[in-house]
Amino acid sequence: MTAIKTYPGLDNDDFGGMTPVGNTIRDAWAFGLLPEGETCTGWTLNALETLYMSVSQTWENYDYDISKLPEEMRERHERYHKAAIEKALRMGWNPDEQLLPEVPDIITKDED
Repeated sequence: MTAIKTYPGLDNDDFGGMTPVGNTIRDAWAFGLLPEGETCTGWTLNALETLYMSVSQTWENYDYDISKLPEEMRERHERYHKAAIEKALRMGWNPDEQLLPEVPDIITKDED
């Protein structure tokens, strides 16, 4: 039996995903790399790193500048991140105190 670590999912992440992993998932939605609503629940660290690399490559294509994104992509990006910020604020997130929350603990599960 081998222990593997998995991500608890965007909905179970701090303040609904106000973490680097959460931002990566929302960017992946905006860029069309993941279907909207995919929360990555149960994903391994390797899978999340692969997603992060894909998101980073897409950002590189646009010089990490949101204003250079195609209009549809930019609108999706704004919509997803605005909704996440509003949700986090309702959950008690204080951006002045928590500018960049810690990366969530990856849960260890036993694999048969």
